[in-house]
Amino acid sequence: MIPKPPFLSDLDIARELSEFESLKPKLLEVWDAISLRDEEPHTSVVVPSLTLDQSELRKLEGAPFYEERLLFLLIRLRNPRARVVFVTSQPVHPLILEYYFQLLVGIPASHARARLTMLCAYDSSPRSLTEKILERPRLIERIRAGIPEKNRSYLTVFNSTPLERKLAVLLGIPLNGVDPALIHLGTKSGCRKVFREAGVSLPEGHEDLKTEDDVVAALSDLKERKPALRKAVVKLNDSFSGEGNALFRYPAESTKRSDLRSALSQIEFSVSSETYDDYFRKYERMGGIVEEWLEGDEKHSPSIQMRCDPHGSVIPISTHDQILGGPSGQVFLGCFFPARDDYRLKIQEAGQAIGRVLASYGVVSRFAIDFLAVRNRGESEFDIQALEINLRMGGTTHPFLALQFITGGQLDPATGLFVSPRGLTKYYRATDNLKSEAYRGLMPEDLIEILTINGMHYSFNTESGVLFHLIGALSEFGKVGMTAFGNSPDEVEKLYSKTLQILDRETRYGR
Repeated sequence: MIPKPPFLSDLDIARELSEFESLKPKLLEVWDAISLRDEEPHTSVVVPSLTLDQSELRKLEGAPFYEERLLFLLIRLRNPRARVVFVTSQPVHPLILEYYFQLLVGIPASHARARLTMLCAYDSSPRSLTEKILERPRLIERIRAGIPEKNRSYLTVFNSTPLERKLAVLLGIPLNGVDPALIHLGTKSGCRKVFREAGVSLPEGHEDLKTEDDVVAALSDLKERKPALRKAVVKLNDSFSGEGNALFRYPAESTKRSDLRSALSQIEFSVSSETYDDYFRKYERMGGIVEEWLEGDEKHSPSIQMRCDPHGSVIPISTHDQILGGPSGQVFLGCFFPARDDYRLKIQEAGQAIGRVLASYGVVSRFAIDFLAVRNRGESEFDIQALEINLRMGGTTHPFLALQFITGGQLDPATGLFVSPRGLTKYYRATDNLKSEAYRGLMPEDLIEILTINGMHYSFNTESGVLFHLIGALSEFGKVGMTAFGNSPDEVEKLYSKTLQILDRETRYGR
């Protein structure tokens, strides 16, 4: 469950909300200043806290190290007058920081290092980083000390909750993220309402469900409306990466509610550690939805990243084809960039419509929208259905940040393609889930040595190669993240496969 801020009186809450509102215009001032001049001085305070339901987060192997994914935000140090304050739960290995510094072409590592303030809570407990910071007044003071000018500063977070709102108020800087009062728009129930308001197609289903009885009633209604329906999906409102989704199979012979309830006991969870009782306890606590399982001869899972800026403009950032896995094929494992030509501009158009609705509610944030693209034999066009909104950063955020980090290029909204300053169209494949028992025990020093000996570092001459993240998770969990960049999809696949072969060969040595 997402933790709540320490106990506050009604007066304290009202004062915090008032102060939070007074900070919002300052984000617009910083945004405009930075937009006008690339080298405008400012300070970005990065708190990469996964302030998510902790029972769901425990399903994510190596979760404590997912804070490292946002180290690509050190791209902001490319501006020689910018400063970054980066806070983590546990220390980041110095070699990992050096790995990122060497990617800042044109900026001496010593210069970038002098403008970076790394702070740490030294707390590995399974709680959100923001909660840990709020428990440490002296750490908050150290963050403040790293901010030379509050009027040129902002707080960047992985996701926004009342905890991040409280931290922004204590620091006296605006939150570069969605107002926590609006996070209901990004729940599984809330996003279905946004899709309807935007006029974007979505699967048949029911939202705002709370109990097993609600789920059974929704399953029954779906079957009545669609007698040929064979499967449905049950989703927790506040789950992520598909790990709170469960697959329901309709019994072949009966649609009686008693039989549907019996079939519900055989529901198939996305992660093997989930149990029926635990799942429905969470369902009663956070609510959820039921929607049809969409069938088709050809199915893909594209997504789009967007941003609603402080002016209310809706800006496309990137499209991806997601790589899904797990028992029912609903768990996010990685992605390809960009999404396929067949539907890339379609989802960009749908994303704009959804973004305009979010902006009308006052959303100022980076966010992602997941779709399903379905096509049957004989059909030339894909049917696009919107599935969910993630009002936060996600699994497609950091690989795209990495692409910006190393190339300095930009997205062409007319084509949905990313072009480097040299005019090369860029492609990549990314994953957070490169795992092997053979990798367990590898130190950051070992990975850097393997990369160097085998010439696996990214090449600025060819604008291709691989970058790693989640490096801190290697030793304990045998898990690391990787993005392979290239100038064609074929080159990306070859790089990705070659890197896996090298890692497997090097980690077999001496075993």
